[in-house]
Amino acid sequence: MAAVKYTKANWVAQADIQELSDGKYRGVVMISRESGAGSDDAEHTVDAVSDSPEEALEEAKALAHRILAEFEA
Repeated sequence: MAAVKYTKANWVAQADIQELSDGKYRGVVMISRESGAGSDDAEHTVDAVSDSPEEALEEAKALAHRILAEFEA
């Protein structure tokens, strides 16, 4: 995973895509602490399914930004 990586404070968001069995795509975001403490890791998926990997990645990047915006700097 990790087509695109964003950081804020000590949080890391890795945005990527997953190909679904029907040939569609969904954006996926993994959130973790930079320190590597695995208990805070969380995976989030974009609600919408996309026809192209590019569209799914754009959705994942937008979700990553929204999630990181919730954390204090």
